[in-house]
Amino acid sequence: MASVIDVLVERGYIEQFTHEEELRELLEKEKITFYIGFDPTADSLHVGSFIQMMVMAHMQRAGHRPIVLLGGGTAMIGDPSGKTDMRKMLTKEQIDHNASCYKKQFERVLDFSDGKAIMANNADWLMKLNYVDFLREIGVHFSVNRMLSAESVKQRLERGLTFLEFNYMLMQGYDFYELHERYGCVLQFGGNDQWTNIISGVELVRKKLQKPAFGVTIALLTNSQGQKMGKTVSGALWLDPEKTPPYDFYQYFRNVDDADVQKCLALLTFLPMDEVRRLGALEGSEINDAKKVLAFEVTKLIHGEEEAQKAQAAAEALFGGGADMSAVPTTEVSKDQIGVSIVDLLVDTKIMPSKGEARRLIQQGGLTVNDEKVEDANMTVDLKDFVGGSMMIRRGKKNYNRIILK
Repeated sequence: MASVIDVLVERGYIEQFTHEEELRELLEKEKITFYIGFDPTADSLHVGSFIQMMVMAHMQRAGHRPIVLLGGGTAMIGDPSGKTDMRKMLTKEQIDHNASCYKKQFERVLDFSDGKAIMANNADWLMKLNYVDFLREIGVHFSVNRMLSAESVKQRLERGLTFLEFNYMLMQGYDFYELHERYGCVLQFGGNDQWTNIISGVELVRKKLQKPAFGVTIALLTNSQGQKMGKTVSGALWLDPEKTPPYDFYQYFRNVDDADVQKCLALLTFLPMDEVRRLGALEGSEINDAKKVLAFEVTKLIHGEEEAQKAQAAAEALFGGGADMSAVPTTEVSKDQIGVSIVDLLVDTKIMPSKGEARRLIQQGGLTVNDEKVEDANMTVDLKDFVGGSMMIRRGKKNYNRIILK
C-alpha cells in the first residue's frame, strides 16, 4: 500500500522536504501530529489555501492528526514573504472575526470530532511573550546573516522592510516550537513561498529541544503558464459563498484551460489517480466532460453536494437549454436604485468590486446586459432593461449574474 507521502507526491502536492528519508521512515512507523498555519488576514480563505486544506485531509485520512494554526498573533505583524509592501494592520477584533470564519470552512474537509484534528491560535502564546525573555530563549538561535539571505527578506530590502516584519520569521519558528511542546507536533507544511520560515521552525526545534522536526512545502495553485490561479473578473475566488457564490465557483473550474484540468483534478478532488489521468487525457470536446466533473467535485467539497447540484443545473440551464435558473447568483434592487450608470449598479450590487474594474471590463468588451454588449460605461440603467422584472448580466464568456426588481 502506498504511503501518504507517495500519495501526496503522485498527486503533485509536494515541492520540497527538509529531511525526506527520515520523515518517510517516521511516517511508516507512527501516526504523527502536523500543522499548517493560516494568518486570518481576510474574512474568508481563497482557493489557493484549498490545496493546503486538501493536504491536511489526505494526511488525516491516513491516520495523522492535523493542527490548523490560526495566526491571531502573527497576523498582528504580517508576513513579508511574497509582498512588495507592508500589509495593512488589522485590529484584534478583525483578526478574531476572520479566524472564526476560517473554522467553518475547515470543517468542510476535516473531522474535528474526538480530537482527530485541533484548531489552535498562536495569539494564545505570542501575545503573552516577554520580549527580553523571548530574545534570550529564542532569538539566540537565529542568525541575522541567515535571515538576511532569505529570499523573502532580500526582495524587500530595497523597498524597505520594517523591524516589525523582520520578526515574523522568529514568530513562525516559535510557533513550531510551541506546538511541539503542547501537542507533540513534528511536521510543518506550508506554501512553497514559506520555505525559509519553515526551515527556521524546524531548526529551532532541533537545536533547542534536540528532537526530530520536519518541514515540507506544498505547490502553489498555478496554471500551465506558471501563473497563480484563482483570479476572476470579480476578484479572488473565495471559499465563502457570500463572497463567491457557488455558481461562480463552479463556473470558474468549468472554464479552466484544457491543459490545467488534470492538475486541478489531482490537487482539488479525491478522485483516484487512475480516473484523474483518464479524464485529463480526454481531448477535443470530450475534455468538457472532465471539466464538468472537476467543477462538480470541487464545488461539492467546498459548498456541499446540494449547492454543487444547483450550480450544475444552473449552468445547464444557461448553456444547455434547461430551465432552472435558481442557482444563478441573484441580487435584488429596488426601483429607487434604478436610473444610475451600469458601473454604479454593478458596484452597488457587488457584482464588481470597484468602479475601475467595471470600466475596464466594459472597455475590453467583456460586459453584456440581456445579451447586448455594453459599449458605454456611462450607460444609464432604467426599467426597460428589466425584462420580466429581471436583468441578466454576463461578465466575460460564462460568468452570469441576475438582478431582479423587488
